[in-house]
Amino acid sequence: MQPLYTVIDPRFQAFIQPNARLDTLYTGCRWAEGPVYFADGGYLLWSDIPNNRILRWTENGQVGEFRNPSNYTNGHTRDREGRLVSCEHGTRRVTRTELNGRITVIADSHQGKRLNSPNDVVVKSDGSVWFTDPPYGILSDYEGFKSDIEQAGNFVYRVDPKSGRVEAVADDFDKPNGLAFSPDESKLYIADSGYSHGADKPRHIRVFDVAEGKTLRHGRVFAECTAGLFDGFRFDTDGNLWASAADGVHCYSPQGELLGKLLVPEVVANVTFGGFKKNRLFIAGTTSLYAVYLNQNGAQTP
Repeated sequence: MQPLYTVIDPRFQAFIQPNARLDTLYTGCRWAEGPVYFADGGYLLWSDIPNNRILRWTENGQVGEFRNPSNYTNGHTRDREGRLVSCEHGTRRVTRTELNGRITVIADSHQGKRLNSPNDVVVKSDGSVWFTDPPYGILSDYEGFKSDIEQAGNFVYRVDPKSGRVEAVADDFDKPNGLAFSPDESKLYIADSGYSHGADKPRHIRVFDVAEGKTLRHGRVFAECTAGLFDGFRFDTDGNLWASAADGVHCYSPQGELLGKLLVPEVVANVTFGGFKKNRLFIAGTTSLYAVYLNQNGAQTP
């Protein structure tokens, strides 16, 4: 039997639940992405981008379609009111699903031009929405609709919670991808997955200081990927970062040290913590949704 973990630093051993196994919760996707957990409903949503649908897994093991068509939705998160916030490749926009099911557009343009294809999104405690905008959804018809790029680059944006203004907060990425705030929101971490289109391109996570809650400063490389590239990631309550990679999920200390790996039989796109105690890591891995119990708890809210 293939081992489930690779321990690189002894500290990683404490994060492992020895009796836990990697559970396959569903298989049959073309490219699984964007898992988000709803503890108040006992279910998880995730995207199957090429099949243009959002799937729902419930704690009793049932899987069904939550939305079809989904506008080729990619990444998801929840805001502090528990509403679903999503990145749609097909419509090149970020949306919010209200509690009554109505769809509200949060952002679809910047400086009068259409966005590329919003990829991943997080919501800060002040209500501001931060998202990445690489062109993956418009490079071909596989994850959206092949279209012209209108923006001058691949930017990271912040949407002001009061005015709704969309402002670029980082403009020097090749292909910005997953992003997450540190548990105290003092730092923002952003993956650059440019490696997908060239071996000489970035495959790292950068970290920025968040100044006055709305601007990014002092960007520096936090970690370089050692297997494939980084896509999505999440933090546990101790500030360790759990990131997707080609061979599974890599765990990094707050200082950027690679502590260990959770091995998955498919390329991993994204992860999220869930379960009623937030001690179960859900993993979107190419064709399947996986999960494993850990001795760590997720930091994301709600």
